[in-house]
Amino acid sequence: MQIINTNELEELTWISPKGKYSGAGKQVSEALGRKPTSTDIMERHPFDVEIARLPPGTTPFPYHSHSAQWEFYHVISGTGLVRHEHGTEKIKPGDAFIFKPGEAHVLINDGTHDLILYVVADNPIGESAHYPDSNKFSVRSPKGRSILRSEPLDYFDGEE
Repeated sequence: MQIINTNELEELTWISPKGKYSGAGKQVSEALGRKPTSTDIMERHPFDVEIARLPPGTTPFPYHSHSAQWEFYHVISGTGLVRHEHGTEKIKPGDAFIFKPGEAHVLINDGTHDLILYVVADNPIGESAHYPDSNKFSVRSPKGRSILRSEPLDYFDGEE
């Protein structure tokens, strides 16, 4: 067994090239030994835990859905919005929600204080994502990620 103290974890930050998307997070599972690029379930772990922090006015990533990944969120402090396929809803401390594969979502901190959440995801190998606002797809593998865009095609287009 291994014990870490999340108060002592380094916080990773990110920002998109034009600054529209940003956030921060403590990678709890990785501190406990998770190797995200491994295909060995004993190294990869069956789920990933992050303590996410969204400063006021931030959105961490574009509106998207996952092909196979489940994501569970639990709001610890702050307030914000969650956009989903049926609109947007306010979120506050104590709120917990889950997105199953195929359900588009994004979080927005529209409050005046940091929005802190636990995020738990199963991160399956070969997972892909769809970005409805830009009609892009992201395909992940242990070796990296590819972003694709395509108009609808028949399965056999370009094959025969």
